[in-house]
Amino acid sequence: MQKRPSKESIIAEYLSGETSYRKMGEKHGINFYSIRRWVLQHQGRMKQPPRAKTVKPAPDFLPDESLPTDVKTLQAELRKARLEKQVLEEVINVAEEELGIPIRKKHGAKQS
Repeated sequence: MQKRPSKESIIAEYLSGETSYRKMGEKHGINFYSIRRWVLQHQGRMKQPPRAKTVKPAPDFLPDESLPTDVKTLQAELRKARLEKQVLEEVINVAEEELGIPIRKKHGAKQS
């Protein structure tokens, strides 16, 4: 079992200018982008190492006592909005029949 060379030795080998990141990665079995990042950090051109994204835990949801009334209010508003949509669609249908022209937008058509 071979021991992996240290970061410092890999950086020194790259800085000798004899090979590329990709060839170094293949030679040592390390992702070439990691080697690139190490070299940039060593040269001071990368100010901070990239951080892994942290996922914030979801806040604990404690429902209020008013939640059922909020849900009922929202359901009533949704019902009203759906009825308004149906009315408007029917108005468009009637207008299209009476005028004999299409009013609805055709998806994908060029706009002038």
